Amino acid sequence: MARDFYEVLGVPRTADRDEIQRAYRSLARKYHPDINKDPSAEERFKEINEAFSVLSDPEQRARYDRFGEDFRKVPEDWEERVGAGAGAGGGFRWATGGGPRVRYGTTGFGEEGVDFEDLFGSFFGAGRMRVQGADQEAELPLTVEEAYRGGRRTVTLAGPSGQRRYEVDVPAGVTDGQRIRLAGQGGRGSGDAPAGDLYLRVRIQPHPVFRLEGRDVHVQLPITPWEAALGATVPVPTPSGATAKVTVPAGSSSGRRLRLRGEGMPGPRGTGGDLYAELRIMVPPRLGDRERALFEELAAVSSFDPRRTR
Repeated sequence: MARDFYEVLGVPRTADRDEIQRAYRSLARKYHPDINKDPSAEERFKEINEAFSVLSDPEQRARYDRFGEDFRKVPEDWEERVGAGAGAGGGFRWATGGGPRVRYGTTGFGEEGVDFEDLFGSFFGAGRMRVQGADQEAELPLTVEEAYRGGRRTVTLAGPSGQRRYEVDVPAGVTDGQRIRLAGQGGRGSGDAPAGDLYLRVRIQPHPVFRLEGRDVHVQLPITPWEAALGATVPVPTPSGATAKVTVPAGSSSGRRLRLRGEGMPGPRGTGGDLYAELRIMVPPRLGDRERALFEELAAVSSFDPRRTR
């Protein structure tokens, strides 16, 4: 005996359409043969598709709830078309699929009887079901620079049937977690139904210099003590590969953030992010004569003397 369709999807008989669809999507992703390498996954996937195709159709579900596993043997207009001719004296009996076309001439449909393959139509077996393929998802790792530039990339994904290659257009300024849709590249559909979609979820890899928050870029900017004290214009790296310039105000301290508008990750219609340079005052491990003299001059003209303790 076939498993109960509600049991297959793991939903109660009172489940509404949304519950059924959520259960189907979750199970289809789990057991699709392109994702699940277990030998039994393909049969399980077919079972899930069959259950969903019936329970997601209000008319088929109502017939399944009434007749159980024999619901496909009962045409929708059974009572209307057969009527009294299906009585015990009419010679009617159920037709079964998979064999030759069967004609019966004693059911009151005329001299040539009824063609039961036409009468039952798509109810002969599950092979004619049209169920769209399941959507699939994979990760697309990118460096900060790759995400900044975007462009066309060749992506290779491994599956049970071997490796598959895709040409992907990555939008410039794509953000971590954003999905790129490849229409029709997901799971195969049943019968002649269309395939699902493949979604590539972007994962931007950690970077030794840049830290991203949405489209804003953060970078630590090392400066010398005299640049912090006197002010200076210093170079700042950007994800584009170019170098920007930032003015460090005199008297700056470590931790101060300087904002460079529009130097972050690009966005659609010009709505890009900003770059934030966080100052880090770094003392050189060795001081030359010029630097030493500069420190002594600063100490002489300033009330602050780093050599003095309280």
